[in-house]
Amino acid sequence: MLVELGLVEQRYKAVLEVLDGALSVTDVARRYGVGRQTVHTWLRRYAAEGLPGLVDRSSRPGSCPHQMPPAVEARVIEMRRQHPGWGPRTILSRLVRAGVTPLPSRSAIYRALVRHQLIDPKARRRKPSDYKRWERPRAMELWQMDVTLGVHLQDGTSPSIVTGIDDHSRFCVSAKIVERAMARPVCDALLEAMQRHGVPEGILSDNGKVFTGRFGLHQGEVLFDRICRERGIRHLLTAPGSPTTTGKVERFHKTLKREFLDGKVFASVAEAQAALDAWVHEYNHLREHQSLGNRPPIERFATARPAPLEEPEPPAAAPRVVPRLIRRVLVDGTVSLLNFKYHVGRYLAGQSVEVVSHDGLVEILHEGAVIATHARRHLPEQEDRLLKHALAATPARPTTDRVVVRKVGHNGEVSFAGADYRVGNAYRGRQVEVTLVGDTVQIWGDGKLLRTHRAKHDRRKEHGAFANPGGRPDRTNAA
Repeated sequence: MLVELGLVEQRYKAVLEVLDGALSVTDVARRYGVGRQTVHTWLRRYAAEGLPGLVDRSSRPGSCPHQMPPAVEARVIEMRRQHPGWGPRTILSRLVRAGVTPLPSRSAIYRALVRHQLIDPKARRRKPSDYKRWERPRAMELWQMDVTLGVHLQDGTSPSIVTGIDDHSRFCVSAKIVERAMARPVCDALLEAMQRHGVPEGILSDNGKVFTGRFGLHQGEVLFDRICRERGIRHLLTAPGSPTTTGKVERFHKTLKREFLDGKVFASVAEAQAALDAWVHEYNHLREHQSLGNRPPIERFATARPAPLEEPEPPAAAPRVVPRLIRRVLVDGTVSLLNFKYHVGRYLAGQSVEVVSHDGLVEILHEGAVIATHARRHLPEQEDRLLKHALAATPARPTTDRVVVRKVGHNGEVSFAGADYRVGNAYRGRQVEVTLVGDTVQIWGDGKLLRTHRAKHDRRKEHGAFANPGGRPDRTNAA
């Protein structure tokens, strides 16, 4: 009768044939249809682990040298969540300026954003080298001006914004909210911009009625043209139906609406103007521009100004409480936190670990040592919910007279009423307090709960474990 051997049995038989000296490694490899290196691997594993060493193992490597560290990935995710308009290029530039090491690649940042579902994967667009850039060689040589909508007030009205961009530096010279885009408010915005930044050599605009009377019923010089003529400014107009000529200010409108105006409703024009001024200051001084080599516009525009504007100092961060939770490791070697799973290791299955969430990271500790670090997968606004769970799960120090002090032995256990209870190797040689709470045994040290066990000792022997009936532990008789 034929008997089919299992894979491990076949390997075990091959190992025994080599160890018995009946056949050489070459003969065994030829007989079983494998390489000599495979037979040597079986022999090495059998010598180190016995029969379990012949079981198939995963081919997944233990580590990946070019994988993004969790701390860097957490920083990338936090930057994206704080600034939804930042892509992989902008985030990489910020990491370079911050001196982050090791520095991830742009594609690695892109994959991290896709993995955390912060962006949707899209087909690659044309290369920047396929486009021909057109810009003036120095600042204050040309301004591009236009009028756009997008501001919403609580009373239902929608004022306009008079915008102006320096062609060379992309510096925003004007962002004035006006109730109606009439000739006088638009010209007042122009005069205010020139009073603040100086008089440019030229201004480029479209053919709107507030800029020119070229297509009006009564063709002639409008107020905007007269202001330009009196100050020696050359006023340039785009060709009809050619919005790409003023492409820089149009692109500024896209950024303005996406990063500032989207979904916002203001109580008044004054409130909207104050918020817009703050955003424009950040745009000019802090926000990096791709066309400027990932530098803020002020660095280019400052060459035409007597002194650069000062950057605002960031406010001091308020201290916050770090959520800390106790979780039991599942059979698959993971712990669950806010419906997300984090890998710990199968060897800790069934044991309790401490989960700490801070600075975009989730750290997992066992017996006081960090055993795993992951980038946080839950949203920052869920931290408050996590903190509530942590506070609710933190046990209070029981007030009871059933407390005794014990010294942790070399095996990481304490003896109480004839039974041994596990504390941990990290506490060997230290004194801990053993407390009876109901039918459980709690072990406390350094003011925190270390372990909780079901009582497994003979409850009739408890009276001999408490030498001090007054409620204070007898530290002189600690064993």
